[in-house]
Amino acid sequence: MTGIVPGLHIRGLDRNEIPVADWLCTCGHHERARGRKAVTELNSRVRVGHCPHTATETRRTAA
Repeated sequence: MTGIVPGLHIRGLDRNEIPVADWLCTCGHHERARGRKAVTELNSRVRVGHCPHTATETRRTAA
């Protein structure tokens, strides 16, 4: 798929809408959060440019 840029994209914070966040990791993992609390939690966990999924796979392979 083309045209989708990895990163954290948040919509609906400035309007009277339910906020929605999409995180596309550089490895291709996708997460969606809906609602202010869930979006805030996802925003606090995500480190754009750092893939926690690759590190998990590396540790699992090493074990």
